[in-house]
Amino acid sequence: MAPTKVLTGARVVLPTGTVDDGRVIVDGARIAAAVPGGAENTETLDASGHWLVPGFVDLHNHGGGGASFTSGTADDVLRGIRTHRLHGTTTLVASTVTGDTDFLARRAGLLAELAEQGEIAGIHFEGPFISPCRKGAHSEELLRDPDPAEVRKLLDAARGHARMVTLATELPGGLDSVRLLAEHGVIAAVGHTDATYEQTVQAIEAGATVATHLFNAMPPLGHRAPGPITALLEDERVTVELINDGTHLHPAALRLAFHHAGAARVAFITDAMDAAGFGDGRYMLGPLEVEVADGVARLVEGGSIAGSTLTLDRAFRRAVTVDGLPVEDAVAALSANPARLLGMDDRIGSLEPGKDADLVVLDADFALKGVMRRGEWVVDPQLGRSVP
Repeated sequence: MAPTKVLTGARVVLPTGTVDDGRVIVDGARIAAAVPGGAENTETLDASGHWLVPGFVDLHNHGGGGASFTSGTADDVLRGIRTHRLHGTTTLVASTVTGDTDFLARRAGLLAELAEQGEIAGIHFEGPFISPCRKGAHSEELLRDPDPAEVRKLLDAARGHARMVTLATELPGGLDSVRLLAEHGVIAAVGHTDATYEQTVQAIEAGATVATHLFNAMPPLGHRAPGPITALLEDERVTVELINDGTHLHPAALRLAFHHAGAARVAFITDAMDAAGFGDGRYMLGPLEVEVADGVARLVEGGSIAGSTLTLDRAFRRAVTVDGLPVEDAVAALSANPARLLGMDDRIGSLEPGKDADLVVLDADFALKGVMRRGEWVVDPQLGRSVP
């Protein structure tokens, strides 16, 4: 039997608050309430001076480590997943970018296999049902209106593993597609949209519950035309995604979102593309060429921001050290809230007995030192390196 692991002395962030000099006990792949019998078979890690937080949950991620989730082999996808695990993301939803519907359906089949193996938590289709007015880094000639029949085709191809679809809900078929997604238990996300305030309210009433990277790829907030941002922030049923990399959002915009939505309705995402954890250079995002310079990804043609190179450990550290968020609010945005949105909060998202032993060890300056997934070290804090 694998030894019970006991992590002691850390500041442990629990759903009820932060406990100083706390202790987390891991028995196999789960968090245990107490050391079970046979305490002599115990590995103890003194984590004094460190933080213990739940493993991060990324709702919106296109790749990393030089690998794209929209293209390449299953091994390529696994390399991208591994890259993000090394940065604390123990649960990841694989996002695709706009493509031909038949291609996306085939891609969904490959990703569904990885979901069935437990490597990813599901699939997020970002495009092709988005507005050409707010297309961002999506190929305009491949965009189409959100026909419910085409949406259903993607859901069927995903074999029950579709988690979220981003839509411009103001387009023809948008509201019917939202209703279809809601009926099938799939998150309808408002994004890459040119919707008005009133149209966004209609989408929420139809069942939309997420704002895809709030502020980005949507009309700005105006005092006479409040647009989708206001509607998404003010409705208690909506969770808002934020890309906290210092490029996509000004700190004041992030504070505005937290002030109006509250810490329980924010989910930090990476929106990462394959350059995350890999470096500057030229990459392909779907059919579009991207130049990454100084960690910022932009389309070669037109210069639009093209996803990010963010990892969630950096988003966490920035939230606390730059944005001034309480650690507990950052944990909610990185773990508890996305876990709840995915319907997985009975297993992940917090350090509680019976849940998966997914956790991250951070030093006093919030730099990542260790990552555990399902009771096994991905990054061993004692060795100071990743575990093969």
